[in-house]
Amino acid sequence: MEVKIGVQHAPREIVLESGQSAEEVERVVSEALAGKAHLLSLVDEHGRKVLVPADRLAYVEIGEPSPRKVGFGAL
Repeated sequence: MEVKIGVQHAPREIVLESGQSAEEVERVVSEALAGKAHLLSLVDEHGRKVLVPADRLAYVEIGEPSPRKVGFGAL
């Protein structure tokens, strides 16, 4: 699952591939926004943990990863 996180006052978004389902990611984000957790904590496919302060979240986009294009194929 591809997750894009926008952080307030940061020029770039955080993009990670997570092994968690969309429902799990949505639950974790909802808990952080509801104030149940002070940090949004997600784990990527390589086991790295990403922590974002809940009060700095601008947006979270959850979706399927797009296939990467390789080579010089016609569009």
